[in-house]
Amino acid sequence: MARWKSVGAALLRVIAVWAVSTLTMLALAGILPDFRLQSPDGDSATRVAVTAASGAGAFGVLSALVWPLVVRALLLVPAFVLGLLVFALNGSLLLLALNLIPDGRGAAEPETAVVVAAVMSAASSATSTFLTVRDDEAYHRRLVRLADRRRRRQGGGDGRPQPPGTVFLQLDGVGHDVLRDAVRPRGNRPPLMPTLAAWVDTTHTLTPWRTDWSSQTGASQLGILHGSNEDVPAFRWYEKDTGRVMVSNRPTSAAELQRRAAARTGHEGLLTVDGASRGNLFTGGAEELALVLSVAARRGRRNRSRSGYFAYFRDPANATRTAGSLLAEVLRELGQSTRARLRRETPRLGRGGLYPFIRAFATVVERDVVVAAVMGDVLSGRTAIYADLVAYDEVAHHSGPRSRDTHQVLRRLDRCVALIARAVEHAPRDYRIVLLSDHGQSPGATFADAYGLTLEDLVRAGCGLPMPRHAERTPTGAEARETARAALRRPERDGEHHGPSEPVVLASGNLGLVSFPDVPGRMSREEIDRRHPGLLRALADHPGVGFLLVRSERHGAVVLGADGAEHHLDTGRVVGRSPLDVFGAGAVAAVRRTARFPNAADIMVNSAYDPATGAVHAFEGQIGSHGGLGGAQSHAFLLWPVELSPPTRPGEELVGAERVHAVLRRWLREADGPQIPRQAAAAGAGAGAGAGAGAGAGAGTGAGTGAGTGAGASAGTDTGEESRRAGPLAAASPVAPPPLPDKTR
Repeated sequence: MARWKSVGAALLRVIAVWAVSTLTMLALAGILPDFRLQSPDGDSATRVAVTAASGAGAFGVLSALVWPLVVRALLLVPAFVLGLLVFALNGSLLLLALNLIPDGRGAAEPETAVVVAAVMSAASSATSTFLTVRDDEAYHRRLVRLADRRRRRQGGGDGRPQPPGTVFLQLDGVGHDVLRDAVRPRGNRPPLMPTLAAWVDTTHTLTPWRTDWSSQTGASQLGILHGSNEDVPAFRWYEKDTGRVMVSNRPTSAAELQRRAAARTGHEGLLTVDGASRGNLFTGGAEELALVLSVAARRGRRNRSRSGYFAYFRDPANATRTAGSLLAEVLRELGQSTRARLRRETPRLGRGGLYPFIRAFATVVERDVVVAAVMGDVLSGRTAIYADLVAYDEVAHHSGPRSRDTHQVLRRLDRCVALIARAVEHAPRDYRIVLLSDHGQSPGATFADAYGLTLEDLVRAGCGLPMPRHAERTPTGAEARETARAALRRPERDGEHHGPSEPVVLASGNLGLVSFPDVPGRMSREEIDRRHPGLLRALADHPGVGFLLVRSERHGAVVLGADGAEHHLDTGRVVGRSPLDVFGAGAVAAVRRTARFPNAADIMVNSAYDPATGAVHAFEGQIGSHGGLGGAQSHAFLLWPVELSPPTRPGEELVGAERVHAVLRRWLREADGPQIPRQAAAAGAGAGAGAGAGAGAGAGTGAGTGAGTGAGASAGTDTGEESRRAGPLAAASPVAPPPLPDKTR
């Protein structure tokens, strides 16, 4: 009886969608002059209705049968181009459906067919979604059916109970304080993020963690996923041995950073055995990939990251819905930037050019593809999934981390988490959802707006070099910009090579890097003073600069501040007041660690920081920035299920992305997840690197939700790289799981 009831309900939904599609087609035929559903001599109303029903039915059948095959054939087409082809292909299917109507009663111009097909897809999708969501049993059956279909394609399981899987969701750029405030009631108004608010202090615990000096996604995510961010001094830096600028969000640089991390640790990352990596800069060792930048430079079948686009766009309803949201987001950004300009809000950036489309890509296209992929992973029962949602970070760079614009983004992120949590309810295994961020963001006017010159201008003046006639726009460090370029298959920008005659000045948020290409190795403080006697003092005494890091031939690593203040990091000697005092606990250890990196710049420049307002001054075009020290940018969060062991012992602070990697490995070990292969663990231990990590890679595709699948897990012991962190960082977090105090926290 239940089976027949289910079949009857499904049949009623098909009839309802067919009816809505028929009515939509009739309405469009009455509105659009180049679209008709009757013979040239005219037909009765009944005949026209039958023609519309025939056309709608044929279009629905063709969409269900032909569409996935056509999109799979176009998998290697750039993602944005595929998004545009969606409409042309959808229109072609409608023209084919009209040609199947007897006696030639259906006809449309090609451009009109595109419009009709898009509207019909949207109407049928909305109707189907409405009916399914209204019927909880139907929604449950649909999810279970999708999961069963995937498991059958993958050969099913062995029938034994599986340990819990883990979903790691990275909310890019959402600082600890921002999340804490977003889950609190706002007077008589509900929290910005009601789903997460219901979790905090009930099923989950919120814990802060402190980033390294380079508080940005490249360093943090490399450390979290691959266990090492050694020698990553900033978001972008100049390497003297190759004469190239490394940029964390460029595919070739990301691939090289991943390779170096794997060589250093002796393993491929957190997700090497059964893993899925979604929307990240790095793979984490996973085989199942979607929108992963480190493989975006690959071509052909090796670029598995592109399968995420296929999995999503093969459903024309997904394409139509995302395109509508994309347009709405572009219009929303235009309206918000206009409002900010009319209200003369400060600080404020120009937000024209391609930025509205870059923002829409990050907050709509990337979000939709990543969330759909994660839901597919969960329904397929993958062991662990790591996904990055970059929407908040992109908007906060240009609107500020506490703006109304970012409040809207936080609400949408909360809905994304709720969607994934609902999918977990129907998964073939239990799941634990861990939310985390890679850094926060600090507000403040740009260095150029506050002082009328760029860092490069200041450096050139200190070197006695002529100032450029035309100020050049500093490239933004936002991750979404290069991800969009990769989706378009655009080549990486030129300008990575620099000549030896002039200093190379780079910006990574409020962290600046100055290198002299004609001097091999790290240029010493004494050599800088001999060649450019006024440079270091011009920088250190500028009101927009907080401190400099240089290497002295006599004293080793030295931090310079205003009025002759110095802090000798190797000996602890301080002249005057330490320039690092204002930056709070952990600043000395963080700077000391970076000082020993081979690729640290000749001069590392951190902007000034106002502890009263939390403001810093980015050396690039951002009013919400991260990358250096100062304020909320260094304070990320972990929101973890209470059944897991605490990330630190009582009273200890979680410091550094590599420590977070160790915690995630331990949590996966607690779920009896797969381990790193023995030979990889042995190689890592032999190299003196972090040993024992794992994860995995599996295959699968999604239907309905339009999601590819795959996930991974890891666990192991913590040695080598963990023990080499200098100063207080070395004792900041436990290596082994701490004892649990009678299940009370």
